[in-house]
Order: sequence, then structure tokens, then C-alpha cells
Amino acid sequence: MAASSSPYEPSRSLFLGVDVGTGSARAGLFDEKGKLLGLSSSPIQIWKDGACVEQSSTDIWLAVCAAVKAACSKAKVAPTEVQGLGFAATCSLVAVDSDSSPVSVSLSGDSRRNVIVWMDHRAVEQAERINSSKSPVLEYCGGAVSPEMEPPKLLWVKENLQESWSMVCRWMDLSDWLSYRATGDDTRSLCTTVCKWTYLGHAHMHHVNDKNSRDMEACGWDDDFWEEIGLGDLIEGHHAKIGRSVAFPGHPLGSGLTPIAAKELGLVPGIPVGTSLIDAHAGGVGVIESVPPSEAEEHDKEAICNRMVLVCGTSTCHMAVSQSKLFIPGVWGPFWSAMVPEYWLTEGGQSATGALLDHIIENHAASTVIANRAASQNISVFELLNKMLETVIVEQNLPFIAALTEDVHVLPDFHGNRSPLADPKAKGVIYGLTLDTSEKQLALLYLAAVQGIAYGTRHIVEHCNANGHKINTILACGGLSKNSIFIQEHADIIGCPIILPRESESVLLGAAILGAVATRKYDNLGEAMKTLNAPGQVIHPSKDPKVKKYHDAKYKIFRGLYEQQLSYRSMIAQALS
Repeated sequence: MAASSSPYEPSRSLFLGVDVGTGSARAGLFDEKGKLLGLSSSPIQIWKDGACVEQSSTDIWLAVCAAVKAACSKAKVAPTEVQGLGFAATCSLVAVDSDSSPVSVSLSGDSRRNVIVWMDHRAVEQAERINSSKSPVLEYCGGAVSPEMEPPKLLWVKENLQESWSMVCRWMDLSDWLSYRATGDDTRSLCTTVCKWTYLGHAHMHHVNDKNSRDMEACGWDDDFWEEIGLGDLIEGHHAKIGRSVAFPGHPLGSGLTPIAAKELGLVPGIPVGTSLIDAHAGGVGVIESVPPSEAEEHDKEAICNRMVLVCGTSTCHMAVSQSKLFIPGVWGPFWSAMVPEYWLTEGGQSATGALLDHIIENHAASTVIANRAASQNISVFELLNKMLETVIVEQNLPFIAALTEDVHVLPDFHGNRSPLADPKAKGVIYGLTLDTSEKQLALLYLAAVQGIAYGTRHIVEHCNANGHKINTILACGGLSKNSIFIQEHADIIGCPIILPRESESVLLGAAILGAVATRKYDNLGEAMKTLNAPGQVIHPSKDPKVKKYHDAKYKIFRGLYEQQLSYRSMIAQALS
């Protein structure tokens, strides 16, 4: 570590986590017990045009710098107290040239727009072509790549933006780009490459106990796959454009924070920077060991395999680990060491959850009235709707809140189905609409959407357990985990307890843990997780058998809505053939 110019030694050892989400960059400072001392966020720009969703890496870095400085200021933290730094971000795709300057990935030609955002669905047709190749690497992502993964997006750029394609020197996942921008080291993370680029991480099984390995040669790329899908030029220079070297999450990068990046962030040059994680996976690292002491079996390596982490925000990711590799159709993985070292990761997901609730609320006739009333009461729209539902249940003398939606059913696949159906063409369904446009009707529609999302999670959990997992406990983090009705409905519908972490900012904590591991204070990521994770509230499923019977019935309807959709899709295809 570079010597500090500060006149005093740090009084505390703090770890800084940075999380770049879809709409903002956030920074959080944590102490050695994993307690949050201060956080701040800064908005980032986004361009949406149909299926295309784009951002600017320049804008993102400026937002990161603003968030870090503000977080340090709010927490009254001196730069010398920050001992390690870690980044987490959405799995968006960044394009830069040989000078590390942005290269446009936009049909607009705007050079600022050099990031294809994770949710971008421009490459659906490319994904279908890649999947038709039946490449062996596809076995490790549920049998099919999603248009949200990087190979289809890369193929789209090559086919539609030839000039940009020829200019790009590095294609990087956003969290890897952030680490590169901070350290000058373009080593990629096993998390990003394995989960989003078809990299076969288990090629590094023999490296897992090599504490000195920093930049492992990237031996997990399948060159035949890239050749077969028409991207053989990415193999050149030992895969220089997509990653010549990889590292386990938390491994220290380069010589730490560069002087330039340190000045921009308001930190000390040379502090260790850990290899990054995708934001959802950082949430997993920040929460998966947050179990009550009575349940935490210190030396039982299998205990962690009974848990699933829900990282629920704009979308929801469902993370579970196993000691053996489990191939589950329609569910991403198995990804070796992509989240917890030496464990295989299974990753389910719903592409629109918080985004779906926002969409339903904002497009309702009562939206403005509800938003204004929530603002006047200084509470969120979700909190207001939850209060309205509590009032309605009393007025109607119903036994439980879920029964309010007996006539309304929602299939939440408004942005396709990521898991377990792996159908990007799936559409959302709202069954039970009337001419009612009242605030009460909006509250019921919101509740039905929450339930639809929870039925989707139940489908994923049941599918994983039917294919070898033994999930019996859910840990939840992210913005939606702060919504009491969202969490209680999930507990009732899935039928198992949901543990919330002590620190609600689990993604930031996961990112900070990467910085802590990079300092070598902990032997490995697992040890750091057990030290810095801590449990909070536990939400149990309802013990009322009527609640279970009701949700079982609605779950059958939920499953039927998709089966009907397939039938109708087939009927129309035949009619148009």
C-alpha cells in the first residue's frame, strides 16, 4: 500500500462498497463488523429506445465519484480510514477503445452511449441463433443464453455497428470496467465472465487454494463456441478484448487504486481494490451468511446449500449454491465459484419485478392521486398502497389480506420469463379487469402483481428443488425487501421463512466485503462473509391453513395462464402460416 500523506494514522479500518444499479451509483462505508456507517447515491443517465437501453461509462464514473465523496463526508470518514474498496454493478456491457475512451454501441452514433444496459433486449434474434448452435457451453447457463447475456449483444454490435466493432479494444462487464478504471488492471472476475460470457470457471478448480494467484490465465474460454457463433475474432491475442486473465472475487487488482482514480474519488492511492461482482451476486455475498446463530452450523459446508437469496429490486435474482454441479433446465448455471468460492451457483431470475410494480402503478388512472397523497404523507407509494389494503380488509371483513385478489390474477412476465421457462417472448397477463379506475382498484391490482411475482419465485424454488437443491430458507435483500407486504406474501406463497439481514444495504456490503478480502485481513471470501454478515428480522409463513389453500389455488391459475398463452401463441402461428 502506498504511504499516506495524512499527518495521522487511521483510527478505524473501514471498507468501501460501490454499487452501480440501473438508475444510480451508490457508495457505502462499513466497519469491521459489517455495520453501515454512511451511504450516498448519485443518479446516472439512461437512454431508452424500444428494446435498446443505453448508458455512458463516463457519466457512470462521475456518479461513482460523487457518491463516494458524499458518503465519506456524511460518515465523517477520513480518506486514510478506507482500507479496501470493492465494486458491484449491473451486468451491462461496456465498450472502450485502445485509449480507454468510449465507443458507441448506439444506432444513434452518440459516442457517449457506450454501455448496453443489462435489460436491453435488442439481441433476441441473435440469442436464438446462438442457442440453435447447441454448443456444450450452453449446458452451463440452463441450456440457453438470454438476450441479456453478453454474447448475443456482442453479435448484435458486430452485425449492426461494424465501425464500432472494429474500434473496440476492450469489451467489459460494467463491474469489471469499474475495477479497471480504478486500478488500470483489466483482469476480469470469475463472477462476470462465468455468469454472462459463457466462461467455464471450473477450469480453475486447481487454483482455489492458491492465495498468491492474482491474475490467472484465462483458460476457460471455449474457442469453438466463439468461432461457431461468428465471433471468432474475439479469440485473437489470447482473448485480449474479452479477458486474458481472470480472478476470484475479492482478489486484489494491480497495485491498488491509481493516483488519478484516488484523486477523483477523494481516496488514498494504493488502497487494495478487490476483483468485482455483479450486483445481485454482491447481494448474495452480503446476505447469505446472515442466519441466526442457532441455525448457523459453523463447520457444516452443506448448511449454506439450504438457502436461497432473493436480491429484489428492479428485477429479482434467485441465488442458491451447491457442492455438486446441478444442471437445471431454464435456470442459469451451474457456475463454479461465481459467488461463493468452491460452490456451484444456480441463478434464477425475474427480469421485471420492481419495474413491473412501477409500471402497473404509473400507468393506472389513479396514479397521480396516489403519488401526490404519498408525497403529502412523506411515505412511499408502496407504503400508502399497503396501508390502503389493510383498511380494505377490515372494511370487507376478510380473514386475510391475500383474499382481496380472488378475482384478479397476474402473470408477471411483462419482460419475458427468465426462469424457469427461459422464454424471452413470454408476455404479461392481467386477468380480471373491469371499468373500475379507483384508487382501491389500483391497490388490488398492485397486490395481485406482488402475488404474481411471488408465485414466479415459488415456481423457481420448486423447480430447483425438483432438480437437486434442498432450499428451505429464503434470505431477501434489495429495495423490495423493505416492503412488508411483498415479503409476507412471498413467505406465505413459498411456504418457508424469510430472513432479512441486519444491514438492509446488502449489495453495498457485498461490494465492501470484496475490498475487505483484498486487504488480506481475511483468509478468504467465506471467512469475511461470516464475519460481516448479520441477521435481522425473520418473517414466517402464515400458520392459517386457509391461506395455504388459497395460494395453492391461485398458483394453479398462475401456472395455467402461461399454458394458455402457449396454446394461443400456437393457434395464431398456425393461422398466420
